[in-house]
Amino acid sequence: MGILENKARARLFYKYFSNLYDTVNPFIWNEEMRDEALEWFDVGPGDRVLDVGCGTGFATEGILQHTDDVHGLDQSDGQLSKAFAKFGRDGDVRFYRGDAERLPFRDDAFDALWSSGSIEYWPDPVAALREFRRVTKPGGTVLVVGPDYPDSAVFQKLADAIMLFYDEAEGDRMFTEAGFEEFDHHIQQRKPGTPRAITTVATVPATEEASDDEPVAAQS
Repeated sequence: MGILENKARARLFYKYFSNLYDTVNPFIWNEEMRDEALEWFDVGPGDRVLDVGCGTGFATEGILQHTDDVHGLDQSDGQLSKAFAKFGRDGDVRFYRGDAERLPFRDDAFDALWSSGSIEYWPDPVAALREFRRVTKPGGTVLVVGPDYPDSAVFQKLADAIMLFYDEAEGDRMFTEAGFEEFDHHIQQRKPGTPRAITTVATVPATEEASDDEPVAAQS
């Protein structure tokens, strides 16, 4: 397990890194990559969407171009403070401080769920993916963006020491164990030679009748 696959260390890291996040992020995950993923996400007006690991709200801004019912969750006060500066505490997005592995929402609370740049910090990714399936209505879309496993053996050792990097085979295992039956992986890259992202688009199995309950607010 990498050094940042620990919730306390990840919170400490983002306490300081949040000040640089919006400057560094475009070199790894830019608007073009986000907008391509949003096409796969395929949400529309009126869809209630949860953005898990919303950070400073980079993906949230893109989701708002498709629906105005957006909810953001993050465990980092530093990241959320930047999001509040963009959107306000009582603006278009409702924010929550919470844990991806224990989402503070009712079953079937959302039409779709997005999570980019967060899975690499989860100690138990399968537990979080099960939570994603639980809070998303059957037939809804769950989209998860994480760092693709490097090809170089040297970079693989470095990646393993820091946080979770995974390939398509490992993605298959995690999503299958979490109860997903239909999913596709897409590899995204800003340009050759830059870090790759693995973006998984999954469908929640349509086994239960969806609920129209409002999401339960988390303590922020």
